[in-house]
Amino acid sequence: MFDIQTQLFEGQDIRFGPIDYEKDPEIESKWTHDSEFMRLWEISPARPLSAAMIKKLYEKLEKQVEEKKNIYHFMIRAKADDGLIGKAIIQWIEWTNGNGFLRIGIGAAEDRRKGYGTQASRMLLRFAFAELNLYRVTALVPEYNEGAIALLQKLGFMQEVCRRKSLERDSRRCDLYIFGLLNEEWRSQAKVPEEQ
Repeated sequence: MFDIQTQLFEGQDIRFGPIDYEKDPEIESKWTHDSEFMRLWEISPARPLSAAMIKKLYEKLEKQVEEKKNIYHFMIRAKADDGLIGKAIIQWIEWTNGNGFLRIGIGAAEDRRKGYGTQASRMLLRFAFAELNLYRVTALVPEYNEGAIALLQKLGFMQEVCRRKSLERDSRRCDLYIFGLLNEEWRSQAKVPEEQ
């Protein structure tokens, strides 16, 4: 059960924080040079970006956050040293219908498979459902991202759509899966009482 004292932005090993314009561009730039990360994070073609390009993307993102009010963007930081390890985003929010899309990415290969993605996903779902009061959250996942698929299923997401052969990777056509989780399903799994 969650109450007002429940930390929204801290997990066991990680915390959510804002962009650090001085340090983060250099770190995230390195992630864009890792084709494995880029293919797990993006469905658009991967391309390496300089720190200056990343900084411009941050500025564009901050403007979008302020103007459109349909995106919440968090940097995932290790509690031990405050180092940047990933990104957590709820985007494309449709306030009228209570829908949003979830994205989680752990940047450096040495930070993956340590449970950070699971912690970040749980924190982001709690934020989406308990704080923003969204009705449903959607995630798009390529068929080859087996880790993300397993995580979504562990968190209670249901595969709703298969966009057959909609991605091309290395001259091979891949499916794109669409997973969904409803607020009531999350509450049931998280043991959170329904609003009265």
